[in-house]
Amino acid sequence: MAKTKLKKFAEINSFSNVIQPPSPFDLTHFELRGKWNESFFGNTSPIVLEIGCGKGEYTIGLARAYPKVNFIGIDIKGDRIWNGARQALDEGLQNVAFLRIQAESIANYFDQNEVDGIWLTFPDPQPRKTRQRKRLSSPTFLHRYSLILKPGAPIHLKTDNADLFAYTLDVINQEKHTLITAIHDLYGKKVVNETMTRDIQTYYEKKYLEQGLPIHYLKFCLHEPGKS
Repeated sequence: MAKTKLKKFAEINSFSNVIQPPSPFDLTHFELRGKWNESFFGNTSPIVLEIGCGKGEYTIGLARAYPKVNFIGIDIKGDRIWNGARQALDEGLQNVAFLRIQAESIANYFDQNEVDGIWLTFPDPQPRKTRQRKRLSSPTFLHRYSLILKPGAPIHLKTDNADLFAYTLDVINQEKHTLITAIHDLYGKKVVNETMTRDIQTYYEKKYLEQGLPIHYLKFCLHEPGKS
């Protein structure tokens, strides 16, 4: 196992679609910040992030479905990112990148209004109350997203964790964000009009479904300061 990880770490350094900044927390300047379209993708297409992308299954699935949108998978685990990055290279997907950073430092890597949407797919629910600030849908993280998202840009959450789903609904209500869609059972009888919410499934999502667990889905936009 250790040898496999070392091999992946060595290979990922040569991948053209992986960016690995050396000092994520002490960064004072990142050359792609505000310039992802022109300097990396070479187009003016929208940019959508998957934060905590793991092996990149959702990032890759979205990139296949929407070739005119740029997708960036974000995770700190290099051996996980390797999977999605390798697949994107093998398939010749030009609208995919992977950024190996801690999510806490995301505002160092994207400029204000640079991002057109965010996906949070099966994030760690951080069940202990002492770690609520670590939840990717906590007010702390939503503030970080507000520094990079365009006004009205959607945030999507898919989770098998009912507590995280309820917690995020409470945050949306308390922070006066705009709830667009809330579905307690994504694969239940209710018809879902949200494109791609069911068509792409991660490894863990398939596993949860096999266990008969409901998948919860939220789509919302952040409250814009100065608006009532």
